[in-house]
Amino acid sequence: MRVTVIGTGYVGTVTGACLAFLGHRVTCVDTDRTKIEKLRIGEMPIYEPGLKELIEVAQEKGGIDFDTDVKRAVPESDVIFIAVGTPPLPSGESNLAYLESAARSIGAAMDASKFRVVVNKSTVPVGCGNLVETLVREGLTEANPEMAGGVRFGVASNPEFLREGSAIHDSLYPDRIVVGAEDEETVRTMRALYEPLVEQTFVDPSFAPRPRGVAERTGAKAPMVTTTLTSAEMIKYSANAFLALKIGFSNEIANICERVGAEVTEVMMGIGLDSRIGTAFLNAGLGWGGSCFGKDVSSLLHTAGEYGVNARILEASLAVNRMQRNVVIQKLQEKLYILKGRTIALLGLAFKPNTDDLRDAPSLQIAEKLLQMGARLRAYDPIAMDACREQHPNLRICYCNDALSAAEHADALVLVTEWPEFASLDLGSLASRMNNPVLIDGRNLFSPEKARAAGFEYAGIGRSNNRGNGQLHPVRGVKTTVAS
Repeated sequence: MRVTVIGTGYVGTVTGACLAFLGHRVTCVDTDRTKIEKLRIGEMPIYEPGLKELIEVAQEKGGIDFDTDVKRAVPESDVIFIAVGTPPLPSGESNLAYLESAARSIGAAMDASKFRVVVNKSTVPVGCGNLVETLVREGLTEANPEMAGGVRFGVASNPEFLREGSAIHDSLYPDRIVVGAEDEETVRTMRALYEPLVEQTFVDPSFAPRPRGVAERTGAKAPMVTTTLTSAEMIKYSANAFLALKIGFSNEIANICERVGAEVTEVMMGIGLDSRIGTAFLNAGLGWGGSCFGKDVSSLLHTAGEYGVNARILEASLAVNRMQRNVVIQKLQEKLYILKGRTIALLGLAFKPNTDDLRDAPSLQIAEKLLQMGARLRAYDPIAMDACREQHPNLRICYCNDALSAAEHADALVLVTEWPEFASLDLGSLASRMNNPVLIDGRNLFSPEKARAAGFEYAGIGRSNNRGNGQLHPVRGVKTTVAS
């Protein structure tokens, strides 16, 4: 099929590359000429593991082009994805300016040569499927009034469920594909587009191998869920809101665990083994960040308010996440008392590993608060330091080449992002370089016993042995395990 993807951010670029890898002919369109030029010469404007390799392979499969002109791409297309940003406004509602512009431009470029499907891939408030249909027709009527009645198209909502850092795996081996549409022709077109994913008939790329669980399934490998437009839009928001709630719940339990002497990692393991709950998104820490959870929960709250619904649980999830980031400050004050003039080293800046995304990253709020309190900051992140320099030039941070350099003469070390390379750090070498070997483990990445043996004064999140000399209560000193 011929596919156009409007928007070359995380979602648009990954979606376009995956569809081309599956054999479709794809054109990715963006108004940002610099970004398009980079993509044309093989430079990735975003950091996503395996994306460069996927685009190279996709060129040999269906083929993928990058353009700045919608008018060249739309007339040949069978499916047109809108994957533009919908950033939050101060009110919490989504800014739909880019969506509206894209929809109008699609309409202006359409002709009557064939049926097409316009797909909302962007995360959009409930009702935007209807809005896009109206805007496409307005763009069509304004540009070609004489043919407006003869142009046939459908509108679908096809929300993405990609995690930055594993977006290619999430695209090629999805838990489910959700398509919302109001007519059968649109659904048939989307089924044809996604058939290789549903049936998992493609040969998996070497740099993104098929997970064992997917490889062992029989029949339809990835369920395709068809719904109304409105339900598909609600599925996306509901999924992200629930995941945000799980993380917030874990953090609230972690705060209670510290008070009563329980170990949050053991508690979450114990409840996560319940099949009704599951183990995912139960890791206590500094809370979630990124471009999705906060924006989507706020947008859902705004929609609820428009319809007179008081969504108190959603409100609480935002409040808990905001407060959780202050836990680092509190723990630093408990260990160092005075933060003014102290040197604090941050390990990790990105909101999660395997990305350079700093949107709503806990590191930024922590850094700003520490600087306000008069602390000096050093930081190391394997990927995100250039992005931080560029996007936040006023943050007075000394960027270091590695974790050991960041720890040099520091009064405390804060683990902010759980990059895999941090798990193998030589804690003894880190501690020996510091003025005060204090370790605040914001992601519970390290063993408290090993950290203390290396010379650190250790504090994690929701851990029973954050206080005192690190000796466990004799009754609770038994290692918790799960028999297989």
